[in-house]
Amino acid sequence: MPFGEQPAYLRVAGDLRQKIVDGDLPPHTRLPSQARIREEYGVSDTVALEARKVLMAEGLVEGRSGSGTYVRELPAPRRVSRTGYRAIGDSTPFRQEHSDERVKGTWESRSEQEDAAPATADRLRIEPGERVMRTRYLFRVEGEPAMLSTSWEPLAITGRTPVMLPEEGPLGGKGVVERMAAIDVIVDNVVEEVGARPGLAEETVELGGVPGHAVMVITRTFFAGGRPVETADVVIPADRFRVAYHLPVK
Repeated sequence: MPFGEQPAYLRVAGDLRQKIVDGDLPPHTRLPSQARIREEYGVSDTVALEARKVLMAEGLVEGRSGSGTYVRELPAPRRVSRTGYRAIGDSTPFRQEHSDERVKGTWESRSEQEDAAPATADRLRIEPGERVMRTRYLFRVEGEPAMLSTSWEPLAITGRTPVMLPEEGPLGGKGVVERMAAIDVIVDNVVEEVGARPGLAEETVELGGVPGHAVMVITRTFFAGGRPVETADVVIPADRFRVAYHLPVK
């Protein structure tokens, strides 16, 4: 195929996509049937089917059992703000993940001890099998599921201390920086890496999305004197949120 020339199914998908973007096919409108696509574009059934699959994979349309394929209503993306970490009065797990003070939210959590898997141990610079506290969070903004987070803390640091359980004890529900400071562990650095991947079925069910749709994953690690004291994976639906960083210039 010559450079720049598209396969027929991508050409058809591109034209239908443009109609969706321009509003010619508004939300909740039924997508033209496979037979109609075949006739309108002069393509085979196979090409028409593949074009529809492309639009479904992109999250622009959705199938409804026994009814057909319809244009999805895509929400306007919200912003998840992230910035330098600091101990503040409202230092909570939600504020730790969303630094915009104007945004209010809630969270649910569950903690349990486990043996560190090799990948987790590598991030925490401990030996595989060492005990860690794993905590899973579901964050909501205005009642809507917005983020999932799974964090791991070495029990060699927090075990047998008042902050061993992130959501219980005198500092239950506080952020990592404040909790660690309570046991004389001073967090002085944080590293974040942002990537993207298809969402796992269990993740997208909790986040109210569609399995396979893209999610952003923020891999974050807090350090105290060069030693990792907490690492976490924060999962955000890419079709509903954007991540904005506010970084001071010194």
